[in-house]
Amino acid sequence: MEPIQIAMIVALIISVVIHEMAHGFAADWLGDPTPRLAGRLSPNPIVHLDPMMSVILPGLLLATGSPILFGAAKPVPYNPYNLRNQKWGEAIVAAAGPASNIVIAVIFGLLIRSAEVLSLSESFVQLAFMVMILNIFLAFFNLVPIPPLDGSKILPRLLPRQLAYKYDEFRSRLEQNVGLGFIIIILLFVLVLADPLYDLTIMLARLLIGA
Repeated sequence: MEPIQIAMIVALIISVVIHEMAHGFAADWLGDPTPRLAGRLSPNPIVHLDPMMSVILPGLLLATGSPILFGAAKPVPYNPYNLRNQKWGEAIVAAAGPASNIVIAVIFGLLIRSAEVLSLSESFVQLAFMVMILNIFLAFFNLVPIPPLDGSKILPRLLPRQLAYKYDEFRSRLEQNVGLGFIIIILLFVLVLADPLYDLTIMLARLLIGA
């Protein structure tokens, strides 16, 4: 495996760990101690990583030459009934993960913009761009409103009451059958979402670096 590929797997692991920590800190801030008691506020990657989604899947994507790299960590446990804000609390906790990825992307975008001033090497700039792309894609992907992705907890708060109620029923069914949820996500990604998400990712990346 090439050094750049190893670096990208490390970047992915760090990114998904920060993503899950953001969920945990948001829940803790809103009054739910569950993530803290479960040890999920720790930066130690071992407590967050899922062998399949965090290591094996990204490795396979890199090995097969996939233009997109993504993965996930173990979801942070939290109790929505403990959240002080019962209307928006769950949506805030869900949004914290993708927001953390956008923050990472912005930081690396600023580094790229400042490459000449900071005398950054071309190889570092290349890696920074890839890390930025990775985190933007992770943010957009996680906002897809299909359980167990974060968007499924944000969308109901944005819908009219009747639609929100029907969507919550749909979400509840899929949350009870995680395997079916992942099958739907994979099919949607392969058949519908891959190109639009990639286009959105590149568009935001260009905006961040001023291209």
